[in-house]
Amino acid sequence: MDPTGLGLPPLLAAFVFGLLGGAHCIGMCGGIMSALTFAVPPSMRSPARLSGLLLGYNLGRILSYMTAGALVASLGTVIALSSTARMILQLFATVMLILMALYIANWWKGLLRVEAVGKRLWRHLEPIGRRLMPVVSMPQAVGLGAVWGWLPCGLVYSMLAWSLAIADPLRGGLLMAAFGLGTLPALLVTGFAARQLGALIRHPATRTLAALSIIAFAIWQLALLLGSGMSH
Repeated sequence: MDPTGLGLPPLLAAFVFGLLGGAHCIGMCGGIMSALTFAVPPSMRSPARLSGLLLGYNLGRILSYMTAGALVASLGTVIALSSTARMILQLFATVMLILMALYIANWWKGLLRVEAVGKRLWRHLEPIGRRLMPVVSMPQAVGLGAVWGWLPCGLVYSMLAWSLAIADPLRGGLLMAAFGLGTLPALLVTGFAARQLGALIRHPATRTLAALSIIAFAIWQLALLLGSGMSH
C-alpha cells in the first residue's frame, strides 16, 4: 500500500490517531470544553441543549481542521512536483508522527516549539471567539468551534504534515476530518465532565500505549516508503 494513499487504512489510521491523542486533547482542550459548557446560561443547561451545543462546538472545530488540511495539501501539490520532493514530504510526515507520539507520552515536548508558530495567528482569532460568547444558539456554537479549531496544537500540526505529503486538497481535508472525529470522544467526555473516564485517558499507561502504537505505525510507513524508494 502506498503510504500516502488515502484508502480506508490511512483514514482509519487518522481516526485512531485522534483517539490515541485523547489524553493530550483532554489536557489541552479539556479546560476549554468545560469553560464553554459553563458559559451557557444556566437556564439553557438541559442535557439535550448541552449535547447539541457540544456537538456544534466540535462540528466547527472539525470543519476548521478540514479547511486547514485542504489548504496545506494544496501547498503540497506545488511542492511535490518531483518524486524526490514528494518522498521528502513523506519522510517529514513520518517524522512528525513520531514527534506526535513522543508528545502524547510526555517523553519529549519539542512540538511545543511548532505550536509557538501558530500563536501568532491565534492572537488575531481569539478576540473573535470571545465575541461569540455566551453561546445561546447552534450557529454560535459552530462559529466558536470553528475559531477554536485554529488553536495552536502540535497534534494537529503533525496530522497537517501528513496532509501536506498527500498533496491532494480533497484527501487532505478528509484525512483531517477522520482525525477530528477520532478526537471527538475525549472532548465530549470532558464536556460532560466524566472524570473517571477522563482520568483513564490521561493515565501514563494509556499515554504510553498510544505513543507506542503511533510509533509502530510510523515505522511501518517508513519501511513502505524506503522500500518504494529503493525499488525505483
